Amino acid sequence: MVQTYGTAATGRSDAEPRMSLDEREALLGDGATAKTPKKEGLATLHSSVGNLANTIIGSGMLTFPLALGSSGIIPGMLTCLFSGSVAAFGLYLLSLCAVKAPHRRASFFAIAEITFPKAAVFFDAAIAIKCFGVSISYLIIVKSLMPNVVAALYHDLTSPDTNPPDWALSGRNWICVLMLVLVPLAFLRNLHSLRHTSYIALFSVAYLVVVVVVCYFRPLPGTPERGEIHLIKFTPNFVSTFPVQVFAYTCSQNLFPIFNEINMNTQKRMNIVIGTSIGGAALIYEIIAIFGYLTFGSKVGANIIAMYPSTSLFIAVGQLAIAILVLFSYPLQVHPCRNCLDKVFHAGHVSPRKTSGDEDTEDAEIEDEHGGSSDMGPLKHTVLTIAIIVSGFTVAYFVDDLQMVLSFVGSTGSTTISFILPGLFYWKLTRNDPEASRGLNRAALALAVYGVLVCIFW
Repeated sequence: MVQTYGTAATGRSDAEPRMSLDEREALLGDGATAKTPKKEGLATLHSSVGNLANTIIGSGMLTFPLALGSSGIIPGMLTCLFSGSVAAFGLYLLSLCAVKAPHRRASFFAIAEITFPKAAVFFDAAIAIKCFGVSISYLIIVKSLMPNVVAALYHDLTSPDTNPPDWALSGRNWICVLMLVLVPLAFLRNLHSLRHTSYIALFSVAYLVVVVVVCYFRPLPGTPERGEIHLIKFTPNFVSTFPVQVFAYTCSQNLFPIFNEINMNTQKRMNIVIGTSIGGAALIYEIIAIFGYLTFGSKVGANIIAMYPSTSLFIAVGQLAIAILVLFSYPLQVHPCRNCLDKVFHAGHVSPRKTSGDEDTEDAEIEDEHGGSSDMGPLKHTVLTIAIIVSGFTVAYFVDDLQMVLSFVGSTGSTTISFILPGLFYWKLTRNDPEASRGLNRAALALAVYGVLVCIFW
């Protein structure tokens, strides 16, 4: 079955060759406006990989050495690869479903409107709550990290006997200052516009990898003595560390925006984005897990960076790198949260597909400069963004620990968008399609069942 990616239904057979933009413009003529081909995406392959990878990789990677400590090196490595493979399969299914949506307007709601229309708004509400909860957790992490980072850097760069000013040791002061950076980023309409901050965040990840590897070969003075090393040894902690590996690959909320914005969004290019992002994240997780576990053995803690002596400037910069990573991941949660809330408050309305004979095709969408499209006007965009930022900032400012609530929201939301919905969407779309692969259809249903089991037992 030949599929055309990123195009609205035009009434022609899928087997017909697709004309290039130049050919269609030549056929329509310079004066044609109503039937002018829709804009193509301008996001590059590199920026798409960077944004998706930055969505995936977060502070959860610091817990991977503990995952090896709870099961041993071999099972820990295998579960890490297994979790990444399952997450990649979910993203692949979503990319296959994305072609069923209107031109460059793929979203969870757009696909749900075709498959489970009565539940579409509820799906978007769940995703919005999940992304909102994760964005708050990022602010709380930054609030707790910055005072320690400032103290470590201050002592390393000045006299160890002096202390930084009191205002610099207040996490609340720091999130107020850092919001000056985050607010403009959160207002950007496109993920492509966040590519530079994603590159900076990934550079911070690379620095953390260097820290873990270097500290294994050249342990810092004051490093705790290493415990036992096991190739295989399951402990009760495995039950709590396995979900960390599962949810460490969550990024499905930004798969559709990337599909909408990337130029030439063919399945081959989407596979490259998915494979590179998930593969790169798995490689980073494995390196940190192995070298972190080999450094501390059975004595490894839940935060590998916290295990190293904080008196070293090398480690202090590593703590700063974590803060930067979390900081620049915040806008990548606001973006899908805002888009989902737009569907919820707009009763989930998505303009229907237009055929080639419709004269108002171009007026049906608001096209942005990067090829994505949205029904969200400037006023709604501004109001929703302000509401997300202000409410999230208020919670993070006054609350220091939302671990139980955020863990529940994150686990259920991550499971839903990463496994349950991708599996159900593809299963529903292809179950009556004689040309679709029966094996892939069954695998999609199995993924949804797997997601339900993860949600129940973990």
